[in-house]
Amino acid sequence: MGRQNRFALYDSAPMTDVAIVGAGYVGVPLAQVFAEAGRTVLLVDRDAERVAQLNRGESYIEDVPSEALKRLVDGKSLRATTDYDELRDADAIVIALPTPLSKQREPDLSIVNGAAEEIAQRLREGHLVVLESTTYPGTTREEVLPRLEASGLRVGEGFNRAFSPERVDPGREDWTTKNVPKVVGGITDACTDRAAELYGSAVDTVHRVTSPESAELTKLLENIFRSVNIALVNEMAQLCERMKIDFWEVVDAAATKPFGFMSFKPGPGLGGHCIPIDPFYLTWKAREYDFYTEFIELAGKVNENMPWHCRSLVSQALNHGKQKSLKGSEVLVLGVAYKPNIGDMRESPALKLIELLETGGANVSYHDPHVPELPDHGLSSVPLDPSRFDAIAIVTDHSGIDYESLVESGPVIIDFRNATGERGRKSDTVWKL
Repeated sequence: MGRQNRFALYDSAPMTDVAIVGAGYVGVPLAQVFAEAGRTVLLVDRDAERVAQLNRGESYIEDVPSEALKRLVDGKSLRATTDYDELRDADAIVIALPTPLSKQREPDLSIVNGAAEEIAQRLREGHLVVLESTTYPGTTREEVLPRLEASGLRVGEGFNRAFSPERVDPGREDWTTKNVPKVVGGITDACTDRAAELYGSAVDTVHRVTSPESAELTKLLENIFRSVNIALVNEMAQLCERMKIDFWEVVDAAATKPFGFMSFKPGPGLGGHCIPIDPFYLTWKAREYDFYTEFIELAGKVNENMPWHCRSLVSQALNHGKQKSLKGSEVLVLGVAYKPNIGDMRESPALKLIELLETGGANVSYHDPHVPELPDHGLSSVPLDPSRFDAIAIVTDHSGIDYESLVESGPVIIDFRNATGERGRKSDTVWKL
């Protein structure tokens, strides 16, 4: 059904094609993709400072250059507001808000549910509402839908409702919001069609599934797959340390097999909003069905323990390499973002490692060209001057750093990312995970 026919009941067509609630790591890149496809886009966010910045064409999201954003803003295809009332004039509404875990590791849907209640007050006949926030199967139908239907409208009759999981990997240039296939599942077939039509106007590929539950579980499976495999190599790396086998050499050798093996790398812990959090959404939901996801929970335990293991490696390296204890030693954490070449700090394992090193009595500094400040730790990025430190722990392997020269610089190096490569393997001053 074309847009003109769909809204024939109204005096005029909606002024905005797509309204995106949430101007963060998901919402802003998605807004860019829709706007560059010729759609008019409205970003809605509670943060007035963010909104003002967006309306000036200034991006705070690394994957969206300010030049590109300003061009879209100046061309009147993208703007931002704090006013939820403007949702009434949108054709489609996409919810792209955080879904954190509580301190008890249980899903916290308060932000998404609050937004759904706000949308319900502005919901009108003909609206399409899509949730992109990662969550457990059943959220779209059991949590968000009743809040929207409190408006008096019914799904499939007065409005359409679907789920389409975000698949953002910050910092990537090969796979982006535009060319990563979009999974879509609606409450009804018509809802799926409507959501597929929306995304199909801007992204390269749309993959339909039969329900929002299938779409919700698709996203969880993707990230649980990574979590479990990362836990496996983290556990293997700890075993190889005791067996005095270079695990990085083993991984590289296994990766030469052209079938039946996928290369995952160990590290100091999981980071980002998805992989450290998403598996717990499913383990929580599974208990409702008297089912315990022991394999997933075991992977979570292994991965969560990695910062403690890495603190122990730093201590051992100082003891054997410098004949010094951790207490009183000058330790540099090299790289604190959760992945290379971006400034994203969400769930970064570096934060836990810094805390553990400080608790052990070390004097901790950090260097990260992408993260100038860590205000919660009272730290600022310092120049990379190896001579100042007893030990350097490579936590995030940003490019642009001469790791080979670092090996020859004097301090003990604890390399959690294999950044020092072959030279590190041959050096008596480098300790590897």
